[in-house]
Amino acid sequence: MGTDTVRTDTAGEAAGRRREQRGWYFYDWACSVYSTSVLTVFLGPYLTSVAEEAADADGFVHPLGIPVRAGSFFAYSVSLSVIVAVLVMPLVGAAADRTGRKKPLLAAAAYTGAAATTAMFFLDGDRYLLGGVLLIVANAAQSVAMMLYNSYLPQIAPPEERDAVSSRGWAFGYASGSLMLIVDLVLYLAYDSFGVSEGTAVRICLASAGLWWGAWALIPLRRLRDRRSSSDQVAGRAGAMGFRQLAATIRDMRRHPLTLAFLLAYLIYNDGIQTVISQASIYGSEELGLGQSTLIGAVLLVQVLAVAGALGMGRLARIYGAKRTILGSLVAWTVTLAAGYFLPAGAPVWFFVLAAGIGLVLGGSQALSRSLFSHLVPPGKEAEYFSAYELSDRGMSWLGPLLFGLTYQLTGSYRDAIISLVAFFVIGFVLLARVPVRRAIGDAGNPVPTTI
Repeated sequence: MGTDTVRTDTAGEAAGRRREQRGWYFYDWACSVYSTSVLTVFLGPYLTSVAEEAADADGFVHPLGIPVRAGSFFAYSVSLSVIVAVLVMPLVGAAADRTGRKKPLLAAAAYTGAAATTAMFFLDGDRYLLGGVLLIVANAAQSVAMMLYNSYLPQIAPPEERDAVSSRGWAFGYASGSLMLIVDLVLYLAYDSFGVSEGTAVRICLASAGLWWGAWALIPLRRLRDRRSSSDQVAGRAGAMGFRQLAATIRDMRRHPLTLAFLLAYLIYNDGIQTVISQASIYGSEELGLGQSTLIGAVLLVQVLAVAGALGMGRLARIYGAKRTILGSLVAWTVTLAAGYFLPAGAPVWFFVLAAGIGLVLGGSQALSRSLFSHLVPPGKEAEYFSAYELSDRGMSWLGPLLFGLTYQLTGSYRDAIISLVAFFVIGFVLLARVPVRRAIGDAGNPVPTTI
């Protein structure tokens, strides 16, 4: 009877875990439309056009009395939103760890972002300041929500399931983004048939992403469970809160300098990746003169090829090792940006070729970076170290948009702005190449794979 009871309990726990995992997948399904439809496709070109409508004769707007070139306003807003996220994430993370009540915090962040995105429907005329504020709120909220969302992974999946569960969530997100882009493309191309203007069609696409985000977020919020932190876990964090908690993690990382060296390299080249994702549509619309339908199609192509690229790079990593494959992807990013600098204006075919290049390296470079980092984490410190990784992934990507915006502000050329991002991939390549990953894995106390 005792054995049967154990088996029943284990089966019940497994069923509950599967239920939570299925709910967890749906948060990526809910929020990915913000990253694709809003941040990557529509908001950059549209907010830039709104800022240009409000600009003076010299092409400048003046938020808070500061002269800003209209074409730089979107990039600056993205950069500021990430700085806000950097300030908020450690505080929210500490509150979640201290109370164990992540779900209410996830709900607050998700619905703040969804509400701000839905309110973008009212972004018309010359309301560029409204657009900037809504972008800052939505982007910061999304970063905070993703931090909380990812922190559920160690709780809902044992180590042997984590890669598969994480990959399924990632796939759900790309599928959702692709589906909404198809709907957006239909609306945008046939806006006359729907009896709306082009601008109104864009605003509907923006607002619908917020409604989608809020509606589908109900599923994970119903299925995920809160778990109170054990006293050992709390004591292990020495009662650290907010920024002190982050500082304590960084101090601990100093005992593993090779792990810290990898994280620094990742921070830099990922900043470049995130900036390319957020600024590519502006480059396509403002510098290359491409229409919104072309941009939507290009991003849809990126979404589809990112899955194939990740699978292909995963196979390469099994042969050549993750480090070499990531280094190869950074070379590919550099070549892609260099090619983008020379793209002729009004040539959608070449822009699609560029999008294909981005798609093939996008998913793989991010997925392999995460898996390589997992080998460098000391046993028993997974949640703590991955919190710092998440902050690097989501919270430190402000320098790229700032450099992009400043370059355009100083030169008036989006070509100069896009080529300036090569620095992130070159510096990231050099720093990663200098990390002896086999020794780093051994120093972290983990077994060294045959191919790494």
